[in-house]
Amino acid sequence: METIRALQQAVAASKADQDRILDEVQAEQAASQNRFQDDLATSRANNEELRRANEELCRDLQRMRERTTDERTPPITVRARPMPFSQEIMDTVISVSFMAPKITFIGVEDPEAHITAFHTR
Repeated sequence: METIRALQQAVAASKADQDRILDEVQAEQAASQNRFQDDLATSRANNEELRRANEELCRDLQRMRERTTDERTPPITVRARPMPFSQEIMDTVISVSFMAPKITFIGVEDPEAHITAFHTR
């Protein structure tokens, strides 16, 4: 009889251990599910933020394209070196049919003199 009682107690203890382990596994699964849901919500929020930023960039690009098509001539880039002309002259649009003076640099003459002659013409 004692053997049966000992076996019943061992079975009951085993059942209690199984229940405890099952409860732990279920709690871990619930926590994992909650973390997954939190990560999913964060991911969706980030995705929405990126979608809005992308839409804004697309609108900006469209505005830039519209501005570019509205402008008939590209802006003239002003160089860093000192120029003998006023800003008004520098901003003047040069005709497409304009032919610049043809000055060739052979490499024998002084480069500074060549640049000065080019600017003078």
